[in-house]
Amino acid sequence: MAILPIRIWGDPVLHAPAEPVEEITDDVRELVANMYDTMDAAPGVGLAAPQVGVGLRIFTYTYEDDEGNPWRGEIINPELWMTPLEPGDPDEDFESEGCLSFPGESFPLRRSDRVRVTGMNLEGEPVLIDVDGWRARIMQHEFDHLDGTIYIDRVSDGDWKTAQKISKKRGWGKPGASWLPGTDDLEA
Repeated sequence: MAILPIRIWGDPVLHAPAEPVEEITDDVRELVANMYDTMDAAPGVGLAAPQVGVGLRIFTYTYEDDEGNPWRGEIINPELWMTPLEPGDPDEDFESEGCLSFPGESFPLRRSDRVRVTGMNLEGEPVLIDVDGWRARIMQHEFDHLDGTIYIDRVSDGDWKTAQKISKKRGWGKPGASWLPGTDDLEA
């Protein structure tokens, strides 16, 4: 398979709602295989199709729990339900997240602690995931990408201004900006 370039914040595909997958074809299977390779090479815990320039409602995820048990899969045409957010400011130590489309940075963001996600896998079989904690954060983060939202779109005003300064300094925020995991040096 192949490692694909990851689009960086500002590319239009990242800011538009993705389209549903109408049929699971060989092209869709190849895309998902390439998404796994790209996610692993980055390395990341999730990757949405828009992040590799494809406006389809697909994301992959991978995570090991505290005991080292793997949790990995793909969801096509997902739907997401969340428990209400707890009030208060996010904890910078426990609620900070990053994004492969805003690489090298992390900002605190309050997310729901529990979610349910439904959709289908590459075999067209139904998927039902009920998770909490970090896994719930991954599901929300990747689902946001399918709706054209990047996590920095949700951070506090102060962090938003910092993100804008970083984006400007690195030449991001415009169409076509991308990086290739395993090849590009993103140090600024």
